[in-house]
Amino acid sequence: MSRPRLGIAVLTMGNRPAELKALLESVGRQTLPATRIVVVGNGSPLPDLPTGVDRVELEENLGVSGGRNAAIEHLRACGDVDVVVDLDDDGLLVDAGVFAHLASMYEADERLGIVSFRIADERGRTQRRHVPRLRSKDPMRAGEVTTFLGGGHGLSMRMLDRIGGWPERFFFAHEETDLAWRALDDGWRVVYEPSLLLQHPWTSPARHAVYYRMTARNRVWLAKRHLPALLVPAYLGVWTVLTAARTRSWGGLRAWAGGFAEGVRESGGPRRPMRWATVARMTRLGRPPVI
Repeated sequence: MSRPRLGIAVLTMGNRPAELKALLESVGRQTLPATRIVVVGNGSPLPDLPTGVDRVELEENLGVSGGRNAAIEHLRACGDVDVVVDLDDDGLLVDAGVFAHLASMYEADERLGIVSFRIADERGRTQRRHVPRLRSKDPMRAGEVTTFLGGGHGLSMRMLDRIGGWPERFFFAHEETDLAWRALDDGWRVVYEPSLLLQHPWTSPARHAVYYRMTARNRVWLAKRHLPALLVPAYLGVWTVLTAARTRSWGGLRAWAGGFAEGVRESGGPRRPMRWATVARMTRLGRPPVI
């Protein structure tokens, strides 16, 4: 592959103008300039943006999936982007060589589909939930994985042209895994590269009713859309047990159960079960699709 052209996509709800400004400044300091930068206002007006930054304002909040699909559509229409780089609007690129390193990775491997950045706070701490593998104690261990981090990553445009974009109906929760599973089933590599750092504030997942409902609903949709029939009950059974063991709130469990029922009752999109060869590949990578 020739030197890929990077298109940077930032999704915002307009509530972090200072952080967005700092992020765009860090994008501008990269030794390899981005070919194109687009900021999507997800149901909110955008602030003034630096010269050369494209703006897309959506009339309503389409969620993470819908907002990022709008960014992909804009970049695809421009016709000059090979790799889409999604960055959280409150992230920061502290190393000026991130884009150059990422471009070199795609240049060297034509089957590289997704590259997941490392996320760490200003003290260098990475939360265990931000390491995309089961054995998450060492955030500095690079390698192939079966999912990736939404806060900072690269996506091959050729891959997106083949497998499609983000799952629109998911809104948020598990959209990265849905995309990664489709990529793996189409023969693409998904890689975690910790030297690509996105600095991000230390946060805790939002443990509220909407979080529990969306997590449960989308987990069911993920299984229904992509798993061979024999694995669907195993996958959902394992996650039901884990959720019951981890959740300390009766309100959270009720919301989770409601979301689970919604996922069973409604469709999250067309069913295209992955090949058993993909199941075997994911198992070799350390995460069989039952957990």
